[in-house]
Amino acid sequence: MGASSLLRELYSLDTLDTRFTTSSSVPLKSVDENSHKSVEREGKALPTDVSPPRWRTPEFYFYTLVFLFCVPQMYWAVVEVSQPDSPNYSKYEHLLSPGWLLGRKVDNSDGQYASFRDNVLYLAVLLVLHPLLRRLYEQLTGHGTPTVNGNGKAKYSSVEAYLRLQSRVSFDFYSALVYISALNGFSMLKILLILYVNFKIGTSLPRNRIPAATWVFNIVILFANELTQGYPYSTLVQTLAPFLPAASDWAKFLDSHAGLNPRWEVLFKITVLRMISFNFDHYWSLDRARVGSPIEKKQLDPAALSERDRVAMPAPEATYKSFRTYVAYVLYPPLYLAGPIVTFNDYISQSMHPAPSITTRRTILYGIRFLITLFCMEFLLHTIYVVAISKASPDWSTYTPFQLSMLAYFNLHIIWLKLMIPWRFFRLWALIDGMDPPENMVRCMSDNYSAFGFWRSWHRSFNRWTIRYLYIPLGGGVGGGTGRVRGILNMLAVFSFVALWHDINLRLLMWGWLVVLFVLPEVLATMAFPKSKWRNRPEAYRVLCGIGAVINILLMMAANLVGFAVGLDGLMGLVNGIIGSWQGAMFMLGACFALFVGVQVMFEHREEEKRHGIRLKC
Repeated sequence: MGASSLLRELYSLDTLDTRFTTSSSVPLKSVDENSHKSVEREGKALPTDVSPPRWRTPEFYFYTLVFLFCVPQMYWAVVEVSQPDSPNYSKYEHLLSPGWLLGRKVDNSDGQYASFRDNVLYLAVLLVLHPLLRRLYEQLTGHGTPTVNGNGKAKYSSVEAYLRLQSRVSFDFYSALVYISALNGFSMLKILLILYVNFKIGTSLPRNRIPAATWVFNIVILFANELTQGYPYSTLVQTLAPFLPAASDWAKFLDSHAGLNPRWEVLFKITVLRMISFNFDHYWSLDRARVGSPIEKKQLDPAALSERDRVAMPAPEATYKSFRTYVAYVLYPPLYLAGPIVTFNDYISQSMHPAPSITTRRTILYGIRFLITLFCMEFLLHTIYVVAISKASPDWSTYTPFQLSMLAYFNLHIIWLKLMIPWRFFRLWALIDGMDPPENMVRCMSDNYSAFGFWRSWHRSFNRWTIRYLYIPLGGGVGGGTGRVRGILNMLAVFSFVALWHDINLRLLMWGWLVVLFVLPEVLATMAFPKSKWRNRPEAYRVLCGIGAVINILLMMAANLVGFAVGLDGLMGLVNGIIGSWQGAMFMLGACFALFVGVQVMFEHREEEKRHGIRLKC
């Protein structure tokens, strides 16, 4: 295999996640049999909705020149304002830390990413140690050993699958208890109490009360965790037993032994999603229990279920009644801190039958890709200080419109990387451990032009979770005018929950509402300019879509800057600095042209995927 072939394989969608190259309704055994083989269409006619390649046309040669000129200029504009001799350097210098690359300081001022970056070596030890301990446990117990068929492939019988489930659940349960005791110290007692109450809601209440009780309890927990800052024992004692000095001393002792992560409530939000998943998967299983096992009715192979079946088909009834299995799922160590999110049904299915999508080669390539991304982030943090600049609230008037726009643009890139890197690390840990969760980031931040597509590809497992457990139960969005209105109202409810789930503050709530507001132009434009009416004018339609996509990108950048970077006031300062002058307005026109060029390349990239049989809704 040549270097170019290896590079293509490394950056293929199949390496990132086989869910992107295999239909959710296709049994996963085909993924294993065709691992890393792209879909060839040579000698075959293209689908009628796919255009011939445009890469070697004069139009795209021109786009190549635009890329070669613009991209280096974009990066260098931010490097210039990150030099010691820049006007605002003294305002943010205190936010920089000693670095190790290129003799420069590093911008480690983002607290969320710093908590990962400062502990990545310790996490790497766990990534190696945890799967090794599982292998040792399985060897000592003798569980989980499959039968080998005539082709030399492992095949689990129903008894062996059950034993494998028991083995994995037992190890996950005890390793989770050790893990959260080290992370959260005596706060693990609060966590286990919350888990127990949710478990009883999902398994003991009458069936018709489970949904409402689940939502009320978990939303209350989100607010209570935030408002009480994790229920310190000393505060609880002062409230419940103010006249017991001995209890006060014990409370202080417990609070002083809160583990490596005393603020357990900050990262507990991802656990809330798994708690809701368990309750609703059990709730829906009660309906299907009346009609018998779907696997038996459809005569499916439980070892080769499709992605859709693994998520939708109920787990064995006994697993919903076991508190140990529930804790093992909710606190599964590789995914406990940040996800990605695996539904309870999927967790049980993969615990019984390993996903054929997990291969040694694919996992190694995924690990290499993660390391390259990690180094890319280090390079950026050592050469551009956009996070520190935005935190220092500098005098925006000292920057040119081009520099201001690039500060905003690269700020969003840092946000994208700081989320993607931990997600990929924890997914890599799960893959090594034999669990295949969904990939959270589908495309690069700069490879998005649709608001709908962007939210499908950003925190994808959370997007799938909101669709399964919130959007569809609310009624989703059906066809027709009334259905679209209902769909928009449901989206408003979904993004309000998403905003409050991230953090209980007005800025993120505004972000959620802005996202829905900025989706409206895309919805209205799709209704006003349906593709079916432009079949005879495909090039004009492509240009029209490009103009709409540029507007979409600007709106999405504004919404995310408000929610995750500079806030509404900071955004207004940036916008005023960019377009508040004649030069700024001219720059904005040039920037829109550059975005239009980028959008046309995005269009063609997706057409190329379709030519290879890949159709992503993002």
